[in-house]
Parts: sequence; C-alpha cells; structure tokens
Amino acid sequence: MKKIIAILLAALMMVSITACGKEFDTDSEYIKDKGTLVVGITDFAPMDYKEAGSDEWVGFDADMAKLFAEYLDVDVKFVEITWGQKINELNSKSIDCVWNGMTLNDEVKAGMATSVPYCLNAQVLVVPADKAADYEGLTDLSGLNVAVESGSAGEDAAVALGANTVAVEKQADTLMEIAAGTSDAAVIDLLMAGAMIGEGTNYDNLTWVLNLNDMQNLESEEYGVGFRKDSDLVEKFNAFWAASLADGTAMEIATTYGVQESIIAE
Repeated sequence: MKKIIAILLAALMMVSITACGKEFDTDSEYIKDKGTLVVGITDFAPMDYKEAGSDEWVGFDADMAKLFAEYLDVDVKFVEITWGQKINELNSKSIDCVWNGMTLNDEVKAGMATSVPYCLNAQVLVVPADKAADYEGLTDLSGLNVAVESGSAGEDAAVALGANTVAVEKQADTLMEIAAGTSDAAVIDLLMAGAMIGEGTNYDNLTWVLNLNDMQNLESEEYGVGFRKDSDLVEKFNAFWAASLADGTAMEIATTYGVQESIIAE
C-alpha cells in the first residue's frame, strides 16, 4: 500500500512540474507563449527615458523596442535594471533582452548573444563649462574624482586612464555628482551628452571636453542589443533592424529624438 501511495505521489509531482514549468525549444516560443517581451533598461536619454509627468518609457531604443515587440506579435514591458547585473538578469529570465545603448565590449559579447551594431558612440569627459580650459591637453585622468555608471564602458575607460572613480547606479546620476561638487567630472556616452548637457538642458553649465576613445586610440564604440546565449531572437532582431533601415523607420525615430543620422550603423 505504501509503495502504491509513493508511486501516486511521484506521478502527481511530475504532473505539477510539467504544468508549472513548460520547456521551449527557442526563445521565440518562450516569448510567444507568455505574450510579452521584457526589455531591460536604465534611465538613459535619448535612448530610454520618461517625460516629466509621464509613466511611459520613450526614446530611440524604447520606440524601436515597441516596434520589435509588434514584429514578434507580443506586448512589450520595460524593466529598470542595475547595469552591472544585466547578464544575470538575462540568465534568470527576469528580462528577455538588454536594449539600452549597450556597448558591445568583451564582457557583453562573452555573456550574451548580441545583435548587429545599430549605433556608434564614444565616451566623453563632462566638466563644468567654466573650468573647461583646465582640461585642455590632458593625456590622462590621474588625480581626478570622476563619476561613472557602475559596470559601464565609461567606468572601464575612466579606470584605464587613471581616474579615481565614483561609481553610481545610472549615467544620469553622474551629472548630479558634478552639480553637487562631489566629483570633478563625469564620463558618459557622447549620445547622452548631446541630449542632457549644454544650452537648453537642466545642465546648461556643463560641457564635454575630451573623447576618451581618442585618448586611448580606440575606435568608436558600437551599440547592440543583448539576448540570452544561443537565442534565436538575435536573428529576428537583425532581420527587423535591416527592414527598419530599408523602410526609413529607424532614421525617422532617430530624428524624433535628436539622434544624429551619422551615428546610425547601417
């Protein structure tokens, strides 16, 4: 009798496991079954951000992600992540892709399946405009307290050039560090600098003075979208991106958010 009960319990457990955790051959099947593409982002204008008084994520990356979800015939959901945990977030399936002006560096390529590049970028040093002249001819960042986003390409560049780095959670927070006087400078993406500092912005007293890629004799960075290793969504994104370039959609959205057409990778 005990043996029969044990067999029945084991059978019930197998049924329960099967019902609660479906297995899928591809990421596309997994996404389609749940009906939602979960996109991991940070607050990074002009790629992913919210307008004042709005809860909707907008921006070049956000708008393209919405269209990609339509392409896959699913809904889209945006989730703010800690940038240094992006690979873990993917592997745990808390998110399905990382789409946030992500530089295709060695760490990213090792930990994710990545798309074709869709944008070009560089890391720049942001300083108070009234002190810009002090940074002319600088060859490294030794002795400077430089705010950086933790886990970012900007942090890597600042460390490589000898800065004392002050790690914060978001790129936008680096600008607050300068404004508060707790950091001498910040390293952020050129794309963000164009959108968030200078005349007509909340940081009109800041400017960028140095391209750190040039200082390190590095080529321009490439942005890509990251998916789980071996994900078939990479191929689907690449086809979607090619179609968006061909029909002018990508360029139209770039213009909407002030992203220069010259940095769109074709």
